[in-house]
Amino acid sequence: MSKVVRRRWTSDYSEPTKRDRPPCEYEAYVPDRLLARRFALDGPVAAVVADAEAAIMRLNAEAQSLVDTEAFARILLRAEAVASSRIEGLEVGARRLLHAEVVQQLDQLSPDVTANEVLGNIEAMVFASEAVGKEGPITLNLVLEVHRRLLAGSRLERHGGHLRHVQNWIGGSSYNPCSAAFVPPPEGLVHELTQDLVSFCNDDSLPGVAQAAIAHAQFETIHPFVDGNGRIGRALIHLVLRRRGLTPRVLPPVSLILATWAKDYITALQGFRYRGPAASREAHDGVNRWIAQFSTACVRACVDAASFAQRARSIEAEWRERLGSVRARSSTDLLLRALPGAPVLTVPGAAMLIGRTFPAVNNAVARLVDADILKQVTLGRRNRAYEAPEIITAFTDLERQLASPEGDTWISRPSRRVPARQRCQAN
Repeated sequence: MSKVVRRRWTSDYSEPTKRDRPPCEYEAYVPDRLLARRFALDGPVAAVVADAEAAIMRLNAEAQSLVDTEAFARILLRAEAVASSRIEGLEVGARRLLHAEVVQQLDQLSPDVTANEVLGNIEAMVFASEAVGKEGPITLNLVLEVHRRLLAGSRLERHGGHLRHVQNWIGGSSYNPCSAAFVPPPEGLVHELTQDLVSFCNDDSLPGVAQAAIAHAQFETIHPFVDGNGRIGRALIHLVLRRRGLTPRVLPPVSLILATWAKDYITALQGFRYRGPAASREAHDGVNRWIAQFSTACVRACVDAASFAQRARSIEAEWRERLGSVRARSSTDLLLRALPGAPVLTVPGAAMLIGRTFPAVNNAVARLVDADILKQVTLGRRNRAYEAPEIITAFTDLERQLASPEGDTWISRPSRRVPARQRCQAN
């Protein structure tokens, strides 16, 4: 039975003002365990879950015929990581991020701190997406490793890969949970609850999309880390979908939709956090409303991602018209196919990407520059790089399209408000 436990906060006098120092009583929420729980989907909810699974499988099936699958997967994974970071208040444009990514590949430290944090999220997402195959286990150690990679190089790196041993909270004061909007479970319950969640992620009793929705909501409820909970919680979505065999090639950028519907996203998560028996009407309705909204976001993400793939294919066709004859499997041919996934690159990076020699790729790049497909730019310490402006524009348009308020959720009309950042403090 889910419940709240009353706890007392005592100041350690590190707070800057007297207002933040008085002791207080607060309530921490303790959710039901998932593994032994029975879930029932209402008819309309089961239908939208089925629609979501069909859309995800269709996107993966069509990806190979629409555009180079590896490049498409890379651009969608990048879009997903960018959106997941944006929900946490980390804003960075497509060109700025791509430039910072190339600087990092050159083994140089980019001065763009925000871009570096988003790149950490991309690294964590890449690792997560590759770590779990169809029916492969999701383990607690895997989740901890994804978290470690997320925080690597950040100011909170020491917390990476470790479950929290302190009370955290969302909203209110940065110094105490007295006025918090939500207080997750006490630190002493975090390991048990997280292990139960991981076990649930390896159960196949529910449709994959419903399982991913519940796993994400439970993760955000537990908030098992000092920082990075939102981003790891959204990475968990893709671990579940990949394990269930729904996303063998590409990941639907569902975080872009959730970021757009931020107010409804938070409201639905709050509805998931019922109090009382798991068999109650409140619990049933809250879970169903959340699954319905999540499933609707998956459908929308797949539709817009397929639209981007079609646009990328059209851009590639226009490039080939400009170039004239392009020999199959040549460096130029392979580079044209790879550019949607790597629209900013260096010649050495491109050579590694397509598996061709430096001279061959250098000649191919020169040909693409002459055709106005690539444009030379300078990055970092006077490093010469090249960007494909048309793909960067298409990537930016994909983000805008996914972030448009069209396609109202199954629940209510979306909002653009971004939720408050998590606060964390030792108890």
